[in-house]
Amino acid sequence: MITKISHIGIAVKNLEESIELYRRMGLECEAIEEVPSQKVKVAFIPVGDVRIELLAASSPDSPIAKYIEKRGEGIQHLALAVDDLPKELAKAEDIGLRLIDKTPRPGAHGASIAFLHPKSTHGVLLELCKERDHNEE
Repeated sequence: MITKISHIGIAVKNLEESIELYRRMGLECEAIEEVPSQKVKVAFIPVGDVRIELLAASSPDSPIAKYIEKRGEGIQHLALAVDDLPKELAKAEDIGLRLIDKTPRPGAHGASIAFLHPKSTHGVLLELCKERDHNEE
């Protein structure tokens, strides 16, 4: 079951400048981490129960670098938290959605993630994520 909006992913050219923009707006960055498998550096900015996830390429051949080159900076994906990621992927496929990831993979902030192709979701890149249970830390 989809439980909430987890985060909104925003592709940025310069992570530090983008963090500073949100800081000037009164929001604080809670963490920065690198996700080598995606060749991306990520900053998390909480806003209520949702995070803004700033994504900057850590390599010129990363998906985010290619995204920015083609579309420019801006909203890149919407992430929906789910309680059972494999089950939700099967459900998405059953209803005819195109899966980018057929199995979950590690994501930022300790989550397991999988993406649905925007050609099957009315132009929106959707990320399904099973967030890490912070009680397990």
